[in-house]
Amino acid sequence: MKVEAWIFTVLAIFCAIVTPVYWVMSKDPTGTAALILTFFLVLMIGLYLGLISNRMNPRPEDEKLGEIAEGAGELGFFPPKSIWPLFCGGTMVLVALAPIFGWWLLVLAVVTGVLTVSGWIFEFYRGDYAH
Repeated sequence: MKVEAWIFTVLAIFCAIVTPVYWVMSKDPTGTAALILTFFLVLMIGLYLGLISNRMNPRPEDEKLGEIAEGAGELGFFPPKSIWPLFCGGTMVLVALAPIFGWWLLVLAVVTGVLTVSGWIFEFYRGDYAH
C-alpha cells in the first residue's frame, strides 16, 4: 500500500503545482475549480492509503524480496461459460433504441431485462452447473 500512497501523493503535488499555473495562463474558473477539487481528492486518497499502510501487514508485493508465489491463493469462482451476458447486452440495446423508435420498446426492454438478469443470477441453481 505504500507504493499506492506515494503515487497519489505525487499526483497531489503535481496538481498543486499545475493549478496556479493553469489559473495564471487561462483565467478559467471552471478548470481551476476542477483542478483544486482533483488536488483535494487525490490528497485524500493518498493520506488514507498512507494511514492504512501503517496498520496493515505488508503484502508480498510491498516487500523488496517478495515472490509472486507468496501472493497466490484462491481467486474466487468464475463461471466456465454463460450466454446471459449476451442477452443482457441485447436488453441494453432495446433500452438505447427506446427513445428513438418509441417508448413502447422500453416496456419490452424491462420485461426482457427482468428475464435475462434473473437467468444470469440463477444460472448456477439449475442445469449442468447446479450447486
